[in-house]
Amino acid sequence: MELPTQEQAIASNREAWNDSARHHKDTREWHEMVSAVGQRDFSCLDATLTGVLEQVGVDGRDVVQLGCNNGRESLSLYALGARSVVGVDQSAAFLDQARELASRSPHQPEFIEADIHHLPTSLHQRFDVALITIGVLNWMPDIGEFMRHVAQTLKPGGALVVYETHPFLEMFDPESADPYRPDSSYFRREPFVQNQPIVYEGKVEQQAAASYWFVHTLGDIFNGALDAGLQITHFKEYPHSNREELYDRYERQVAQLPMCFSLVVKQAL
Repeated sequence: MELPTQEQAIASNREAWNDSARHHKDTREWHEMVSAVGQRDFSCLDATLTGVLEQVGVDGRDVVQLGCNNGRESLSLYALGARSVVGVDQSAAFLDQARELASRSPHQPEFIEADIHHLPTSLHQRFDVALITIGVLNWMPDIGEFMRHVAQTLKPGGALVVYETHPFLEMFDPESADPYRPDSSYFRREPFVQNQPIVYEGKVEQQAAASYWFVHTLGDIFNGALDAGLQITHFKEYPHSNREELYDRYERQVAQLPMCFSLVVKQAL
């Protein structure tokens, strides 16, 4: 397979996500969220991420979410006491949804359309906490470069909180004939390519721009953070899933797989 350049992959992923947005709007979950965000203490964050953010400390601080999608998690940060919240995403279509949710909320986050590789300089050294949640790291062709750009957003002493799927889980395909047999290498370097719309559950049988899902080992992630000058202060692996429901089958096994992890890295003072 001829791999795209980094610029081609980023551009194609942006087009795929912009197309994807419409498939996430007219759903029961969307209409429930439109109603729920009106509550001042609205939060869609699970207990694991909430606990990590409370430990890091969000109360009274300036927070940025990189890869904010429709803004639901950015809005949730106010329930933890965030002073200000900025959500950044490269999909204009999903940011339209984020602004619609924010218009129904008592809070006033700022949403910015930008590719992480071309962040506005106004975001540099501006935040006490940066947040990355499920499904961000794997859209990045170069995890080291990504970490360098993330590090630029942090104030001295600022913390990056990552709550992501475990790369070990990428070895398995829950829809294969034998979902418990490793399906690809942990050290895979070529991206997974999809030519159908990106949806969280099931499939939409339509053509769409190619989307490229890059696999990064834990070593890639740790070394990318360290090379960016960030210090690891927390790392924990979990046996529960924080991604699509079809991965729930891997929970509560006798031989349990690591399914997700939390990581905190800090900018030097």
